[in-house]
Amino acid sequence: MDSFYIIATGSLVAISCGLLGCFLILRKMAMVGDAISHAVLPGIVIAFLISGSRDSFTMLIGAGIIGVLTTFLIEFFHKKGNLQSDASIGVTFTWLFALGVILISVFAGEVDLDQDCVLYGEIAYVPLDLWIGTNGVIYGPRPLYVTGGVLLIVLLFITLGYKELHVTTFDPAFASAIGISTALWHYLLMSAVSLTTVASFESVGAILVVALLIAPPATAYLLTDNFKRMLGITVILGVLVSFTGYYLAVWLDGSIAGAMSTMAGVFFTLAFIFSPVDGLLAKQIARRKEKSVKSLV
Repeated sequence: MDSFYIIATGSLVAISCGLLGCFLILRKMAMVGDAISHAVLPGIVIAFLISGSRDSFTMLIGAGIIGVLTTFLIEFFHKKGNLQSDASIGVTFTWLFALGVILISVFAGEVDLDQDCVLYGEIAYVPLDLWIGTNGVIYGPRPLYVTGGVLLIVLLFITLGYKELHVTTFDPAFASAIGISTALWHYLLMSAVSLTTVASFESVGAILVVALLIAPPATAYLLTDNFKRMLGITVILGVLVSFTGYYLAVWLDGSIAGAMSTMAGVFFTLAFIFSPVDGLLAKQIARRKEKSVKSLV
């Protein structure tokens, strides 16, 4: 059952991250997840200083608040400071992360409070993090319920706001012309990304969350020009990454999160080479055909 719990948790996180990642890639904001995973450190420290506890739920609340603030600051610097999106992302997460390091060194230097213990999770520990009821009944791994709940929220968000998200992603000018607030849906999307990132990285690790947020959607992007099909392919890839990554780790006796991230890269590489439309081989064949036609003419 331990294998099932790990693969299931990885799959739930991969689907949640991948679905939101599709919108981020098309908006050219793929690295927002990485920014949030670093920028939330001051929120974790502040939550500890206020509560005096290292309870995971308290830490997640602090991280979640700063995660949402991070998305607002990124957009603020992009709009008001006329910075490119990548520059505003870089500026925001570096100074917030640095602020977190300073807060730890000044106020929590004597406490075991660092990224390894409160920020970077390990998916291999999922079967050990059990939800035990007040009557002593074990309901299973707590991360499985957390990531399942997050997936339901993400699915509900995308289902109810699909038209608005679709229009504001592909044609923001048209969206504004028909009365859809691009700013509102941008912040709603960023809030969903923040929630998913913060809720997931305690269970599976920040590195794996970032990999799942980017690699499966980027792979699907190479395989299709249809957005709905892209969402479906991303879901399938997320499950495949979790399944194959786990058994690769078992075979190598190595890191499960590292193996899953590696498989995400392997699938992307295969799509990059063999994609029927945008793959290297397809482009090479198209060039040869074009040269043949020109030579005949």
